[in-house]
Amino acid sequence: MARGLFITGFTVSEVLAIQQRAKDMLLEGKTIMSWNDADTSTAKQFTMPVDQVLEECGHALRILDPATYGRPRIAAASFISGYLPK
Repeated sequence: MARGLFITGFTVSEVLAIQQRAKDMLLEGKTIMSWNDADTSTAKQFTMPVDQVLEECGHALRILDPATYGRPRIAAASFISGYLPK
């Protein structure tokens, strides 16, 4: 579930850029990058899984520009407390 990580301090264009980069990485299959140079090797894994980045971007776009990207998804629930006769 999206936590709203890309809402505060981000513009729609920034969120779209993050979303595009995540899509590119997903399509290229690059979620872990590694480099080798003679005796040295290193690997870099992105801080968030691509699917989570895409979910966060979608959530942020719905909050930042609901006219274009639709209203935020809100789950509804109802609760009953107390005695209910049968």
